[in-house]
Amino acid sequence: MVLQAVDMAGDFRPALIVVDLQEDFCPPNGSLAVPQGRDVVEPINKLLALPFVLKVATKDWHPRDHVSFAANHEGKQPYVDFVTIVNPDNAAESYSSRLWPVHCVQGTAGAELVPELDAGRLDEIVEKGTDPRVEMYSPFYDPFMSPRVSDSGLVALLRAHAVTDVYVVGLAGDYCVRSCAEDAAKEGFRTYLIEECTRAVDAGQWPQCKAALEGSGARVVSVGDPEVLRLMTA
Repeated sequence: MVLQAVDMAGDFRPALIVVDLQEDFCPPNGSLAVPQGRDVVEPINKLLALPFVLKVATKDWHPRDHVSFAANHEGKQPYVDFVTIVNPDNAAESYSSRLWPVHCVQGTAGAELVPELDAGRLDEIVEKGTDPRVEMYSPFYDPFMSPRVSDSGLVALLRAHAVTDVYVVGLAGDYCVRSCAEDAAKEGFRTYLIEECTRAVDAGQWPQCKAALEGSGARVVSVGDPEVLRLMTA
């Protein structure tokens, strides 16, 4: 791969967001391993070598009593059971959320970025899911609106670097990556999810997930598509 100079004028200032590429989301030992999740590291490292104006990794960074852990709900099982999460500041606002195995607990090996990731090329690491009361798939903010409970500051970071285009990769495609892409598009960034650089928890549902993403204003693209080729030449 030969790097091509990227026009960093105001009309194209791209950022790369690497979502939750952590040990607990990767085989063979991750507690919430996404099938073939580790396969995305190599293509993501190639992207990290390209001249984005900002390269960010996000991390689930949960306390042990996090609401998303089935183990914290008596009689509940991961993957199959759901829980209603209520806005701690507004009881009228709530949503249903899938329960998971304990994963990415603060300070544990499972919460670390995978060692194969070329983390030395990252500019920032954003931690999310730190409030035990709230599920936060998106690295931007939680789903609550009235009021919002958690905001990572990622929108402000992108705007501080005058980012125009956001490229989203990582794990898992149908949860945190999807939420990242949807929120980036909602915030007005031209947004691209690179399909070869993600894997889904529920692979059979990926076509429907892609359709929903396109409906949100984000684009699902390939490494061979013009939106990515403008960053590089083969």
